[in-house]
Amino acid sequence: APSAVPFREDMAALFETPREATQQQIQDIIVRFGRSAAICKKAGFSGVQIHGAHGYLVSQFLSPHHNQRTDEWGGSPENRRRFVMAVYAEIRRQVGADFPVGIKLNSADFQRGGFTEEESMATIQALADAGIDLIEISGGTYEAPAMSGAFQQPQKATTAAREAYFLEFAEKVRAAVQVPLMVTGGFRTAEGMNAALRSGALDIIGLARLLAIDPDAPNALLQGRDSPERVRPITTGIKPVDRMGLMEVLWYTRQLKRIAAGGSPRANESGLAAF
Repeated sequence: APSAVPFREDMAALFETPREATQQQIQDIIVRFGRSAAICKKAGFSGVQIHGAHGYLVSQFLSPHHNQRTDEWGGSPENRRRFVMAVYAEIRRQVGADFPVGIKLNSADFQRGGFTEEESMATIQALADAGIDLIEISGGTYEAPAMSGAFQQPQKATTAAREAYFLEFAEKVRAAVQVPLMVTGGFRTAEGMNAALRSGALDIIGLARLLAIDPDAPNALLQGRDSPERVRPITTGIKPVDRMGLMEVLWYTRQLKRIAAGGSPRANESGLAAF
């Protein structure tokens, strides 16, 4: 990681404290991002996406909480986004100008001392200027899992009917850049998705959890119907466990594994059974 910053105390037992990357390791990782994208292109994929959200490596470099370096890779917003800009540049170098490259980026980390909306907007502007093909807006980390519905601010009366977690930030982004935008997080109904598209704040609806419990959901949505399944909070009744974004990940991973093995997901499986 950019710095040796551990998880908070109640989650530290699940993850070792990362080692601070050396200059050589950073350069090697950048090249590997490019190589991986080139392999995807060779394998026949029609594009790649950089995961720059949710506390993973690119997100850590962007966050002043996780990136406490004082060299050219940290210390200022410009230096903290040097890594993601280098990753994008290397991917573009290895896949060429016409291969679509997108990024999933946090609107904010929702952590004290973390990545802010202002820094996110500056990063989006820099990536847009560099030629990125798609920006997907999300938010949060496993310590503050906004991407799973936690830490969402009360909505204004004018936006109460909206489902998407990050739509207001998307509207600000749309006013600043013309890059195609995707928003993921919170969408539940065909009506909510179509309303978001009509608003002009985004071009693409991102779905994740719904597809893990109903792989056929797109067929219904494209016909203007809702999926018969409903995304719901996954709880065990054990409060420390339920506060972790990881609980949702574990539960949905089980459903994806069932699909991968040729079976069907169990949309009503209890959180405690999964835990």
